[in-house]
This record gives sequence, structure tokens and C-alpha cells, in this order.
Amino acid sequence: MRILAEILQGVGVQKIIGNPGVCVKAICFDSQVVSQNALFVAVKGTKVDGHDYISQAIAAGSKVIVCERTPYNLALHITYVVVHNSAQALGHLAVNFYAKPATKLKLIAVTGTSGKTSTVYLLYGLFKKLGYRVGMLSTIHNRVDEQTAPATHTTPDAVQINSLLARMVEQGCQYCFIEASSHAIVQERIAGLQFAGAIFLNISHEHLDYHQTFDGYIKAKKRLFDYLSRQAWALYNADDKRGPIMVQNTLASPYSFAMKSMANFTAKLFSNTWQGLALRVAHKIIWTRLLGAINAYNLLTVYATACLLGQDSDDVLIALSSLPPVPGRLQHIYTSNSVHIIIDYAHKPDALKQVLTTIHQIKAPQSKVITLVGCGGNRDQQKRPLMAQIADRFSDQIILTSDNPRDEDPQAIIEAMKAGLSNNRQRKILSIVDRTEAIKIAYSLAHRRDVVLIAGKGHEHDQQIKDKKYPLNDEVIVRGLIG
Repeated sequence: MRILAEILQGVGVQKIIGNPGVCVKAICFDSQVVSQNALFVAVKGTKVDGHDYISQAIAAGSKVIVCERTPYNLALHITYVVVHNSAQALGHLAVNFYAKPATKLKLIAVTGTSGKTSTVYLLYGLFKKLGYRVGMLSTIHNRVDEQTAPATHTTPDAVQINSLLARMVEQGCQYCFIEASSHAIVQERIAGLQFAGAIFLNISHEHLDYHQTFDGYIKAKKRLFDYLSRQAWALYNADDKRGPIMVQNTLASPYSFAMKSMANFTAKLFSNTWQGLALRVAHKIIWTRLLGAINAYNLLTVYATACLLGQDSDDVLIALSSLPPVPGRLQHIYTSNSVHIIIDYAHKPDALKQVLTTIHQIKAPQSKVITLVGCGGNRDQQKRPLMAQIADRFSDQIILTSDNPRDEDPQAIIEAMKAGLSNNRQRKILSIVDRTEAIKIAYSLAHRRDVVLIAGKGHEHDQQIKDKKYPLNDEVIVRGLIG
């Protein structure tokens, strides 16, 4: 229980109607999960306005309503808190309700179009090897030291974030690494959090269905660095031309990393094979089981972050060399008939191009590349023809199939992808709606030393069709095929 007046710090209250001394047992923004003595925050979402559900929240037991506008008829036994921005207020309320957990450990945010999950996963693994108790909030799953909790979004909502951070503090975690998606930043899910540092990896065209323009997407990412305090640091990729933009006007101390230009932290790639990478970092050569130049950047980012967090350089390099690959990210399976299978989460044009470029850098000259790819329903439709074009450009054979069709017709999604190809190329591709069957066909087409890329779902364990999720995991299907 918390007294309302005690959790209003930083909320930006315009007016309180009622008793500010009322006790709050929980914070909710979904009227369906409101409990007795809960505080309900009426948030205006993209599809639903929480203000329309204030009466349901009160009926369910809420005693405090935080809103941008009060209802026409006020209930006498309810306390109303009027704010300018309910979503932002929710973040600050959650921070205060859970006793500011981000101030009791070092919280690091990672943002970028590609590589967020790999970087967070590797940071978690590194700091565990260095002997720390660590938390992780990521697309794959959330971790409270050794405890795993399922992840429903790249970045959880503000209440979940602070609840998980509070659990991490209870478990003695000293660090937490979190993916910060552009949606989460704009929707104020990280409002009120105190970051020790933030990392910018890269940016390319993505989520334009939400942000409308590329400039809007860039500004969404930059807001993370605008949040930072003078006590924090900001690490950015100097090889990305928009890297310096991210740290413009930030109060944090800026640092850079790069593999192609001058930076505070640099690395050079020496070897890139199916066995892994060899790269020089801090004048020393390390070998790792991770594949591709993409992961060379991820490893450099992780090294730079660890150094900025005060870790010993040699200890970090030793630990980096023993980190396992990230599930569903350039995940390599070598079969008994010498076929290379890559499972990767690439579901964006730039990510798919990077994965296919990596495959071409590693594969034997005579090896064929067979790419299986789809696009998610209810998501950016502009990328669909681009995904097919990239797959066709870098592959000897492509199979278009289902990803998570959600509310759309999977065949219609495939047709939208095919629209990016010439009529001649369309006749040479395979369209197989059933993803399991498509994976079987892709594997059957491969011969010795060929590469099969299964793109789009990576670590995911289900497939969403309409409003239901059905069990489906690319790796499980592959393991069943190869025995």
C-alpha cells in the first residue's frame, strides 16, 4: 500500500479532486485487471482511449483515477488526479510506487533498428560471467538473475518494467540491460526511469506504419538520449551517419564505437567463418563462436559498455570469447549431410540484407543460398515488396511463406511481397503458406554445403493467426527434419 500523495512526485499534477491521502494498493491502466483500491490511469492509446473505461475501473474497485480530462459526472468517493499526459504520468507513478528501483542498480538501455536483442542478451551473459547478479528485459524473455519471465513486447509497459526492476533489486541484481524500442520511447513506457547509460546501435527504415516518416522514427530514438542525466553516458555507433545526431544536446557524456572510422572504442575483424569470428579489440585478438560482421559490432558494443561500467578490459575480453550464440540470431545448425541452416529473427529489410550479406561472406563460392521468408500481418506494409526484393537479390532460391499473419490473409501478404519482383522472377519463386511445410521444402532443396536461411521468427515459439497463437518454432521443426 502507498499513500497517493507520496507517489505523485514528478507526475506533473494539474489538479486533485478528492482525498490525496487515500491508500493505493496497485497501479493499473487496463480496466480489465483493476483490483480493489487500485489507481487507474486513463491512457489514450493508438486504438483505445482509457478515458472511456473510467466507469468500469471504478466499478471494479478503483479509488483513484488519473486522467487528462475528468468525467462529466464525478463520483463522490473517488479521488481524481488531472495531468497533462497520462502515459507519462503512468511511468512516474510506477517508478514511485515501486520505490524507484532503477536508482538501486545500474540500468542500461539499448536502442537501434537491429541488434538490440543480441546486445542485451550478450551483456546479460557477460556480466553473469563476470560474477554479477543481472537482470534483462528483452524480446526473447525477461530475466531476474536466474529467473525467467516471458516477454510479450520488446519493451514491457511502465508498470511491468518497474515491477521487474523491483524484483531485481530484491534479488540483489547490480545491473539491468533493457531493449528500448521506438514504440516504448514514444509511448512513455520508460518515463521516470534513471539510466546509467544508453546505447545507439544503428537505424534504418522500419516501423513507418507507426511513426509515419523516417524523420519521425529518428526523433523517437533520439528521445531516449534526451532523457539522460548529466551522471549518465551515451554510447553511439560512429559508423552510422545518424549516430552523432542521437547525442546532440544530450546532458550525458558521449562516447563512440566503430569498426570503420575513428572512435573511442574500435575493433578490427580478422576472420569470419562458420566456426566463428576472430577480431582485435584493445590490441588483443579474441575468438568467439558468434557468426558474422553483425556480431562483431555487437561484441564491440558490449565491450565498450562493460568498460564504461568500470570493468577490467582483460577480464571482459576473456569472458566475451566464451559467450554462446544468441538464440534465433544467426543461429547456425550444421546437418549430417553438410547443409548449413541459419535461423534468424530478421523481419525487416535491413536486417534481412545484413544476414544474407553475412552468409555470402562465409559460404563457399559454389554453395547455393535458399531463403525462406515472410512478413507479419497488421504491420508496415511498405516493407513487404522490399523483403522479397532483398531475398531474391541475395538468394538462389526463395520461398515466400507465413510469418505471423495475425488478422490478415497470409496469401495476400505473400502476394504483396511478390509485387516487388518482376513477372519473370515471380515465376521462379515458391509460395507456400504453411510455414512448417515451407521449411521442409527448403531443406529438401539443399545439397551439400548449401545454406538454408529461415528468416523472420527466430526464437519465437508460436505463430499468431487471427487472435490465437499456435505452437510453432523454427528450430524445433529443423531438429525434427535432421534427426
